Amino acid sequence: MSVSARNILPLPAHQNELAIVIDDLGNDMKGTEEILSLPVTLTIAVMPFLPTTKDDAEKAHKNGHEVIVHLPMEPMSGKASWLGPGAITTSLSDEEIKKRVEEALEEVPYAVGVNHHMGSKATADERVMRIVLGICKERGLFYLDSKTTGKSVIPKLAKELGVPYLENELFFDDVYTIQHIGKQARLLSKALDRDDATIAIGHVGVTGMKVATMLKEFLPLYEKKASIVPLSDLIPEYHLIDESMP
Repeated sequence: MSVSARNILPLPAHQNELAIVIDDLGNDMKGTEEILSLPVTLTIAVMPFLPTTKDDAEKAHKNGHEVIVHLPMEPMSGKASWLGPGAITTSLSDEEIKKRVEEALEEVPYAVGVNHHMGSKATADERVMRIVLGICKERGLFYLDSKTTGKSVIPKLAKELGVPYLENELFFDDVYTIQHIGKQARLLSKALDRDDATIAIGHVGVTGMKVATMLKEFLPLYEKKASIVPLSDLIPEYHLIDESMP
C-alpha cells in the first residue's frame, strides 16, 4: 500500500479500527464536496460511467481518501434507472458481465477494491459473482459485501477464489431521516466500545448533507474510541500474504 501522511504521522494508541465508506459518488450528488473535505481517511465508492466519475475519484485520492468502484448490480426490486449505466444483471452472458466489470474498473482511477450499488439479486447469483470476484482476483482488488441481501454468495466464493473480502456492519442512512441517521451514529459509537474492527456505510445524494453533518458532529467521538482507517487496513493479514512466497 502506498505511504501517505496517515501512515507517517503518529496516531492515537487505539486497538480498535473504524472504516467509513461513502457510496454513490460519480454524479455530482449532494454532500460530495462536504464529505470529501472531511479531515479523516474515508473510503470513497465511486460509480462508473457517470459525469463526475473521474473527477470524484481524483479528488478523493488527492484528499487522502481510499477509492473503490461502486459497481451497479441488479436488485430484487426497484427501477432499472436507479442502477445507472453499465449495470451487471443476471440476464447478461458471461462475456458481457466480464466486459462490463472490466470497463467499470477502467473508469475509476486509483481504485483498490469494489463494492456494489444495490445488487440484492446479482450478489445472490453464483454465476454472476464468480465472474466478478474472478476479475477482482486477477487485478488484486478486495471486495466489500455491502450486505444488501442475506442470501449473498460473496463470502463463500471469495474464500474459494482467495479474494480478500470484508462485510458491512451498519448503514447510517438506510432510512433517510436525520433522526434515524443520528440513531445509527450512536449505535456505531457503542459498537466501537466492543468491536476491534468496524465498517459503516453512508451515502451522498438524498442523505448526503445529513450524513456530512452527522459525521462532522460524531467524528471527534469516534476518534476517541478508534483509529479511522481506509477499508483496506481491515483486510485480515493472511489475505495480504504473497502466494508466490515459499
